Amino acid sequence: MPPRRATTKGFKRTATLLTGRIRKASESRGFAQSRLLTDWEEVAGPDVAAIARPVEVSYGRGGMGATLTLLTTGAQAPMLEMQKDQLRSRVNAVYGYNAIARIRITQTAATGFADGQVAFEHRPKASGPTPPAPEMHRAAGTVVAPVQDETLRAALERLGAHILTKEKQGNRT
Repeated sequence: MPPRRATTKGFKRTATLLTGRIRKASESRGFAQSRLLTDWEEVAGPDVAAIARPVEVSYGRGGMGATLTLLTTGAQAPMLEMQKDQLRSRVNAVYGYNAIARIRITQTAATGFADGQVAFEHRPKASGPTPPAPEMHRAAGTVVAPVQDETLRAALERLGAHILTKEKQGNRT
């Protein structure tokens, strides 16, 4: 039986190329499981992920469990404090055993103040562009009226209406 030929022709998946780098970067902060960083919203839940980020996992001298440090804002710290036990059990489910014994909440990152300046709120998803008003279509239509090709004229009219709408709203950059 002939040996099986590789079907990838020398190409590798991006995930396999980045796995080593992600593991190295996360282990430098004590994260043995990089999934805790990459899938934080799934692990902690969307409510906790919106107000806190994992910063570091530190191991004490006794070796009796690690401490997970979470970064949050001052206003959210009391709410996060009440959810520590539930959060610790969810994080330990990722590890598969009771790796995290304590959760420490901080308002500054373990490495310094520069890392502590993180925006926790997620940008709202855009609901889509607002359609231009009819008067914008009329104004753009008068400008592109001399164009002979009907499809080009219609496309230019739509483009002009969108540009005029953005200028009116003050969103044009």
